[in-house]
Amino acid sequence: MEIASHITVDSAIHHGTPVITGTRVPISIIIGSLAGGMSKEEVMQEYELTKNQVEAALSYAADLVKHTEVTVIGA
Repeated sequence: MEIASHITVDSAIHHGTPVITGTRVPISIIIGSLAGGMSKEEVMQEYELTKNQVEAALSYAADLVKHTEVTVIGA
């Protein structure tokens, strides 16, 4: 099932974690690679992705953060 542009969830692929549509590349791997210092171009080459796919992963991650509620206890 497509949950966002270029992002799919399928229980038969990586136990249902979000991946780039048509691949087995998890969004977490893309975001982790970028956070670890790889450039978009390096990620594209390493995982055989397009610029649109890498940017879709970033957009998806940003949307998750935007909708995450944090409760601070004892502050």
